[in-house]
Amino acid sequence: SFAYFTIKDRLPQILTRVIDTLHRHKNEFFEEHGEKGVEAEKRAISFLSKLRNELQTDKPVTPLEDELPDAVLWNQYLDYQRNLPNGNGEPSWFQSPWLYVECYMYRRIHAALAQNPPIDNFDVFKEGKAQNFFESQEAVIALCTYFQELLKNIKDLDEKLLHEELFKLLQVSLWGNKCDLSFSAGEDSSQKSSPLQSLENMVPYILVNDMEKVWSLLVNAKKNRTERSNVRVDIILDNAGFELVSDLVLADFLISSKLADEVYFHGKSIPWYVSDTTKHDFNWTVKQLGSANHMWMSRCGINWEGNLKKGVWVFRDHMFWTLPHDFSSMSEVAPDLYAELQKSNLLLFKGDLNYRKLTGDRKWEYSVPFHQALNKFHPAPLCSLRTLKSDTQVGLKPGQGEQIQASEPEWMVSGKYGVVQFDAGL
Repeated sequence: SFAYFTIKDRLPQILTRVIDTLHRHKNEFFEEHGEKGVEAEKRAISFLSKLRNELQTDKPVTPLEDELPDAVLWNQYLDYQRNLPNGNGEPSWFQSPWLYVECYMYRRIHAALAQNPPIDNFDVFKEGKAQNFFESQEAVIALCTYFQELLKNIKDLDEKLLHEELFKLLQVSLWGNKCDLSFSAGEDSSQKSSPLQSLENMVPYILVNDMEKVWSLLVNAKKNRTERSNVRVDIILDNAGFELVSDLVLADFLISSKLADEVYFHGKSIPWYVSDTTKHDFNWTVKQLGSANHMWMSRCGINWEGNLKKGVWVFRDHMFWTLPHDFSSMSEVAPDLYAELQKSNLLLFKGDLNYRKLTGDRKWEYSVPFHQALNKFHPAPLCSLRTLKSDTQVGLKPGQGEQIQASEPEWMVSGKYGVVQFDAGL
């Protein structure tokens, strides 16, 4: 299975890169922290080498031994896996749900640093994320330029044109999800060309296209809003780099076109899946744009800084996003986060990992309705913008998946296909 290939090949590659990154920063740790920094680096590397060995030799998954606030929840989840009636008793790297062991690896990488001050705040994936951003410069410039030109006339756009622009920027945000470093095991995955030029050609690759439903939800919310009720959109982020810029442009469009009054962004509280967005990545990206020596890039960055200051944009992180749980258990495990999402008019879930957690990462029949796969997770109307990089997919027309499968056996994991999949909730 694709899961087997991921655990056998991709995860050890990622661990090797993390170890290599720490090696390369040894001098920097010494300059900043003296011998203590070097000692901490050695301990972290030894912890990670041991982890890599456990993974490659299919050792049992062990409880977390750190004192971090989520450790109890992780260890409870391990007990839950141990006691599954149809499980193998002792979960191990190759005998457990893929989603669980993959999340567990990233949590252990975090522990390797968190337990070793003074390098406990070092993000081993930061360089890769920055590189992805800089290597996507042309695409970022093209997108910012297009958007700033659009803003000049946004007040005069009639409904038909607004509808067209929303569809365009939803698609840019969808295909931005191709730039994923955990998928390429950290190899270059930047966006080289203008994302706007190829949108027409990409439409046939959107297997479920519910953009019309997103549009009517937003338009109706806008019409029905009162003085006291703001239209709120939440974006549950995926990757930093180009994808994040495409999400920020979409968010700015929603505010500028008055389709939304406020946008909440949800990111990861620890470095995660190589290129996932943390608070630091979010702020860094806005600053990079603001200080860029390109007029439209810097205009975007400065406006976005303003949105954050005014509270029109809000960034939140929550430890639930980096737990191994499906979203169907959010109301139980993180009732505060669930209650927060219930305040939204529309939740946009970016990317493949969010999709896997929305649908419980199961081997569904392709035609099972999305609503059913969500397993009662309905805090608010939601939409998944996802390019397919793992073998779970629901909500297709009868025969649609089988037809593609016949000519493209790798269709579910190549990142070539995408979905804009909506669920109205209860």
